[in-house]
Amino acid sequence: MEEFVVLVNPNDEVLGLMEKQQAHVAGLLHRAFSVFIFNDKGELLLQQRAADKYHSPSLWTNTCCSHPRENETYLEAANRRLLEEMGFETSLEYKFHFIYKANFENGLTEHELDHVFVGTFNGEPKPNSEEVMAYRWISIPDLISEMEQNPTIFTAWFKIIFDQYLAQLQENY
Repeated sequence: MEEFVVLVNPNDEVLGLMEKQQAHVAGLLHRAFSVFIFNDKGELLLQQRAADKYHSPSLWTNTCCSHPRENETYLEAANRRLLEEMGFETSLEYKFHFIYKANFENGLTEHELDHVFVGTFNGEPKPNSEEVMAYRWISIPDLISEMEQNPTIFTAWFKIIFDQYLAQLQENY
């Protein structure tokens, strides 16, 4: 099944739809979301992307991320993909949004208006093996240290979110 992304301008006004791969080849701005799930110990749930993902395979990233479908809100999309990727549901809260652009070695470009959501979960994820190779909980101090020592094992968007908004994320967790 072909997947489409919602093309937008910087004000999040819809410009149209485009097949996902085509949008990433053209580097056009489109809607996206990122989910950060913390446990009661303040640890962040990371996922390692499946090895056969079309870009950023096997890299560590935030709990879940993807694109809203046409006529789907950011929150609806975040809840849908959290269940599809990580196998659980929890209440999510919108925190902020930003625009970023990242070029990849395979010629693709992520150019996204990314809405960030956070939530709390203390159970055991049941990840979809087609999306997620592995997962782990990590404290913020340990994550900061690991990102400084091994930045190449993390996705481009995760490093951007984490660098720019660490203070906002830590205010609540």
